[in-house]
Amino acid sequence: MRLLAAFLVGGGICTVAQLIVDLTNCNPAVVMVGSVSAGAILSGLGVYEALVEIGGAGATVPLPGFGHALVQGMMEEAARSGPIGVLTGGLKATSLGLSAAIILGYLAALLFDPKG
Repeated sequence: MRLLAAFLVGGGICTVAQLIVDLTNCNPAVVMVGSVSAGAILSGLGVYEALVEIGGAGATVPLPGFGHALVQGMMEEAARSGPIGVLTGGLKATSLGLSAAIILGYLAALLFDPKG
């Protein structure tokens, strides 16, 4: 059941993003930034956590999940360290994902010859 919930939630998030790209004049970069921002706003309002509980990885892996992780890290670190935690918490919470993206992107650039 958890796999089905993750598939439906993640698929729903991706479907909404694709519909926005297809039905509006927004380019994919705008949709990506909007997705992260929407995840952050919904997380700050306490709405996105319910989606994470229902969909698990289906809600945390897509781009709104990154915004959610940023806000959750900021709130946790702000509670622990005060105002400076707002600046450091988001980066601490997402450092593994950011590091993996940088390292794997670099390796892909070394291994493959892009045509374009």
